[in-house]
Amino acid sequence: MTDIPAAHTGQELDAEALRERAVAALVTARERTALLTDSVDDHELTAQHSPLMSPLVWDLAHIGNQEELWLLRAVGGREALRPEIDGLYDAFEHSRASRPSLPLLAPAEARTYAADVRGRALDILGGATLHGGSRPLERAGFAFGMVAQHEQQHDETMLITHQLRSGPAVLGAPEPPGPVDTVTLPAEVLVPGGPFTMGTSTEPWALDNERPAHRREVAAFHIDTAPVTCGAYQRFMDDGGYTEARWWAPEGWAMVREHSLNAPLFWHRDSGQWLRRRFGVTEPVRADEPVLHVSWYEADAYARWAGRRLPSEPEWEKAARHDPASGRSLRYPWGDEDPTPERANLGQRHLRPAAAGSYAAGRSPAGAGQLIGDVWEWTSSDFLPYPGFVAFPYREYSEVFFGPGHKVLRGGSFAVDPVACRGTFRNWDLPVRRQIFSGFRTARDA
Repeated sequence: MTDIPAAHTGQELDAEALRERAVAALVTARERTALLTDSVDDHELTAQHSPLMSPLVWDLAHIGNQEELWLLRAVGGREALRPEIDGLYDAFEHSRASRPSLPLLAPAEARTYAADVRGRALDILGGATLHGGSRPLERAGFAFGMVAQHEQQHDETMLITHQLRSGPAVLGAPEPPGPVDTVTLPAEVLVPGGPFTMGTSTEPWALDNERPAHRREVAAFHIDTAPVTCGAYQRFMDDGGYTEARWWAPEGWAMVREHSLNAPLFWHRDSGQWLRRRFGVTEPVRADEPVLHVSWYEADAYARWAGRRLPSEPEWEKAARHDPASGRSLRYPWGDEDPTPERANLGQRHLRPAAAGSYAAGRSPAGAGQLIGDVWEWTSSDFLPYPGFVAFPYREYSEVFFGPGHKVLRGGSFAVDPVACRGTFRNWDLPVRRQIFSGFRTARDA
């Protein structure tokens, strides 16, 4: 078995093409950052909208600071612009809840700093060696791709903050396309047993926890064709899902009781109807839309109630990437080509998941759809390193989170940019988290 073909690794792209790719990724990320920070006033930028999240202005300056650390200093070898702020914007030095009390850069200063760093970073990119025996940080533009992914990840974090803020809507986006064949789609698909290649050793901008490619053996299983919908989840709720301890892991049941949970986050009931708040707009819950803002414990409880289970991470990736016809793993469920609007709901193009059954062009060889985009999907797996894992370029990206405390999510959501989403991409979070754009699908043994 082989991994992705060399034509898709960036190895034979010339330096100019690699530069163009990196510039496009950096520009796209900065345009989104500007949208998320220019849409609110300075008071909202500096406010903490939830103790779970940083003030938006912290994210803005942190983006610039990380870009300075990795592109200006590490790649470019330049003197530090603002060494005195490094500690303020070190995500491990200060908790999110404590960040409003720090002497942060004011909004105008943060914007100026980030813009200054970006101008210098593009100058460095123009002269960087991106091929052959170049340093690992420069090879195939890795550091520039890493920084673009980092900014997009914080853009998703800032979008979560927008969801948590009170007040009228400040963001808008068109509706996603509707499904084309929901009625004829099977509820589940069979993924044959056997070995497959998990992870990657060739995707040039893959992060350390996605590496290396390795062989996994997975028994045959069935997996939902689409993510679990709000309508299906309401049936769990109506059947006493939040009132019966037997469906819940002990820690999850304790969470339900402590916080009096009875529905996904942002839902409330009014005049016999379930409503939800979405980016400042209150609207009826859509039955055909994938359920969103549920914790791992809620996903696990639903799966137990349904007589099923959450898929393991290897099962999820095999369902998303394995092509039985060729015996190899694809970059994406639909093949090796980059995401397009016809294949997946990504990049904040829409501010909600598409209805279950959408994006027929994005289905996997097994027939499962919406494995990329729409909602992050909880798996049953703890976040652990792959065999042969090597931390790069720093331990704090992945290694410090390995262990049973964090559960893996796969696939990306509507809030994820394509640069930070691929068939091997791994996300992780605490099983109590609900503010993230998380949903799930279920599986069962064959």
